[in-house]
Amino acid sequence: MKLIILDRDGVINHDSDQYIKSPEEWRPIDGSLEAIARLNQWGWRVVVATNQSGIGRGLFGMDTLNAIHDKMIKSLGLVGGRIDAIFFCPHAADSTCNCRKPKSGMFEQIAERFNVDLAGVPAVGDSLRDLQAGISVGCEPYLVLTGKGRRTREDPDLPAHTRIYPDLATVVADLIA
Repeated sequence: MKLIILDRDGVINHDSDQYIKSPEEWRPIDGSLEAIARLNQWGWRVVVATNQSGIGRGLFGMDTLNAIHDKMIKSLGLVGGRIDAIFFCPHAADSTCNCRKPKSGMFEQIAERFNVDLAGVPAVGDSLRDLQAGISVGCEPYLVLTGKGRRTREDPDLPAHTRIYPDLATVVADLIA
């Protein structure tokens, strides 16, 4: 099975320092939806792993998160794409949970749900914590320069073997080449 794990905010859609708190605030990054559709066409299973501390902070509820994800799924459907699963951590940044990236809990859940070893699976993110969570379970780290990616590229803790791309569309073009 060809599997890829994507962060949401800053990879698929534009990010905001004030969080994406409504379907109206969710706007896809140019080319990201088409890139996911291309992955699907080439037989890839696409999974999203996203920290959503806005829930834990009381900025929005599960109904709003579901509406945001519904908009993403419907927008993908319009270009022939799909997401196979969405995993999220609803806890605030100060939580001691195991699911909040950079911890590995969400990735372990993905491995269990899909019954796969994540060694070598591409994990695409725009922040160091996205990459760290993937690396902790053997994923290959892919940094996109959208979202927080330009700042992350300058982080001295960026793993040396991280593959760096301008955006998700260029990651996908490389993976299916």
